[in-house]
Amino acid sequence: MNRPVPHTAVPDSPPSWLRRRLAPEQPRGLRLTLAAVAGLLMLPFTGLAVLVLTGWPPLRDLDVRVTDALHAYALTNPGWVRLTSLWTDVFAPNPLRVGALFLVLWLVRGGARRLAAWVTVTMVGGGLLGPLLKLVVGRDRPDLLDPVSSAAGYAFPSGHALNATLAAGVLLVVFLPAARGRPGRRAALWAAAVALAVGTGLSRIVLGVHWT
Repeated sequence: MNRPVPHTAVPDSPPSWLRRRLAPEQPRGLRLTLAAVAGLLMLPFTGLAVLVLTGWPPLRDLDVRVTDALHAYALTNPGWVRLTSLWTDVFAPNPLRVGALFLVLWLVRGGARRLAAWVTVTMVGGGLLGPLLKLVVGRDRPDLLDPVSSAAGYAFPSGHALNATLAAGVLLVVFLPAARGRPGRRAALWAAAVALAVGTGLSRIVLGVHWT
C-alpha cells in the first residue's frame, strides 16, 4: 500500500524592498518613505527658488499670464472670490497650527510621544522656515490695479501653502498606518491631503496675493 508523500510547505518569499517601504503593516517604513520623498522634493523647490531669485524671464512671464487670467475671472465672479477667501481663511497657518496642537495632545495622551514630537518639530520648524525664506528671496507680491484681496509681506514662499503642505504630510504620516486594510479610507486620506495642499496654494493665486 502506497503511503501519501507528505507535502512540504514552500516558505513565502520575503517581501520586496519597495513593498516594505509602502506596506501599511509597516508604518515605520511608510514614514521613512514619506520623509525621503519630502527630502527629494526639496531639490526642485531649491531650483525653483534659484529661478525666482534670478528673475528667470520664462517663469516671470508664466506668473504674469496666470495671475492676469485668474484676476480677470475673479473680478467678474464674486462668488468664486468668496469661496476661495473662505478656503484660505479656514486653512490659514494659525488654524492649522491649532489643529496640530490638538493632534499632539491626542497623540501624547495615547502614548505616541515620539510621533507627537515629530508633528511638533514639523509644524514649528516649517512655520519658522517660511518667514526666513521670504526674507532671503524677497519677492514682491502681485501689484494689481483692482485687487480682490490683500496680504502683507513677501510672496515666496506662500506661508499658507507651506503650512498646508506640512499639515497634509502630518495627516498622512499619523493616520495612514491606522487605515491599513481599508483602501477606501486610505484613498480618502490621500484625497484630503492633496486637496488641502493644492487647494490652499491655488486659493492664494486666485486671490492675487501670490504668484503661481
